Amino acid sequence: MLNWILLGVSAAILIGLSLYSMRAAGDKEESGFLVANNSLGPFVAAATLIATGYSGFVFIGSPGVAYEYGSLELFANVFYTPAFLIATLFFANFLRRKATSLGSRTMPEYIAQTHAGGRAGRWLQGVTAIIIVLLLSVFLISQVKAIGLLVSSWLGVSTTTGALLITLLVIGYTMFGGLRAVAWTDALMVLGMVLGSCVIAYVVFVQVGLGELIGRLDAQNPELANPTTGAPYGDSTASAFLLLPYAFLWAAALPFMSVRFLAIKQGVSMARVGIWVAVLGLALNFTPLAGLYAKAYFPALESPDMAMPTFLEHGVGPLMSSVMTLFILFAMKSTANSLMHTVSTALSYDLRSALGKQEGFTTTMTFNRLMVLAVGIGAFVGMAYLPPVMILWLGILGNGTLMASLFGVSLCSTFWQGNALGAFTSIAAGFGVSAYLLLGTDLGWVQGPLYGCLASAACYVGVSLATRRAARASTPVPERS
Repeated sequence: MLNWILLGVSAAILIGLSLYSMRAAGDKEESGFLVANNSLGPFVAAATLIATGYSGFVFIGSPGVAYEYGSLELFANVFYTPAFLIATLFFANFLRRKATSLGSRTMPEYIAQTHAGGRAGRWLQGVTAIIIVLLLSVFLISQVKAIGLLVSSWLGVSTTTGALLITLLVIGYTMFGGLRAVAWTDALMVLGMVLGSCVIAYVVFVQVGLGELIGRLDAQNPELANPTTGAPYGDSTASAFLLLPYAFLWAAALPFMSVRFLAIKQGVSMARVGIWVAVLGLALNFTPLAGLYAKAYFPALESPDMAMPTFLEHGVGPLMSSVMTLFILFAMKSTANSLMHTVSTALSYDLRSALGKQEGFTTTMTFNRLMVLAVGIGAFVGMAYLPPVMILWLGILGNGTLMASLFGVSLCSTFWQGNALGAFTSIAAGFGVSAYLLLGTDLGWVQGPLYGCLASAACYVGVSLATRRAARASTPVPERS
């Protein structure tokens, strides 16, 4: 009963914030739904960035990896904070200024406007939107699966029922308030996430003791306490360092992360945003400890992804377990709502723009909201038919491949401007290389997307240069009279 009450109260608050944010949007344009009317202040901007980045994969997937592979995950998880900080300080300002000058409301629109106009630009916007829909839908399915696993034990319902219940809640507050509602609810949810992470640290460092935990892990398998390989990120323990560039590219190239930079209010200091990013991010780095605790005391779990639910059942008292589960649910919902918003925007705005269809405000806003509903229900149906895979791997498959696909056209174009053909080739190369390495080889999880980024960059620069030379060579030189 307590858990149902907690869920009901939090649902009412989130829906209330969504409705209030919808009224606060003020003007009669899509910009309120798409980029929150560029109104986010430093704390809300940092909170929504961190809440989205530190999602279900950190609270469910990362403890699962620590349970399966050992303490290296605790070290690897630390690199997300400096990566997000670097993206905020050195990439966000450029993206925000340029997008404002172009009038870009979404990342596919920004990519199209910076590379081509007319029909070629619409094609590029449409292709980018399709790639986003395909790959972020994979990541969204992993989030819905993680939600179902957590809620099933929390509320005493089946995984499918729990996933459906929370999916409908997320659809409800996302479809009315758009990105403004997503950002404001994220700001509330990230505070609970931070408290949950600190409770995990307290249990491990104070109640259990780090020495006892390491001793139990070492007695089972010395590789758990002192890994000699970088699994699952690579063969060497140094492979964990790859998470720094990976997480930076995640924040800079993934549309559901970088769109938050477009929504920051003009005049807001990125240094102030960066301070909040660092504070909130560092406080969320304790979550893999829950996986090590579960491994030390419950080494025969059916699935590694059950590590966090096991910690909540046995590591803390019933009341704290209920509250922490709500906070972890916040983490999952914060990413789920961002993914729903980004995918539905790609369907309702970017594909509509690519097709040259423009309607009135009432029609477009209704269509935007219907797309949120369709995306959410589609993710739930996809979760029902999901084969048994680790949630973190599924998230990397969707996120990493999208990151590789858009690396050239989003990040490389910041330093060197290519053309439309280079952009199309770059997207295809990044998608193909990352998807093949993740699905068809045993390469480390992070290495596949990073190689995809290299392929994307090489094709972006190489094809753009080659086609420019070919265009100059084919242009006739006027004869002198």
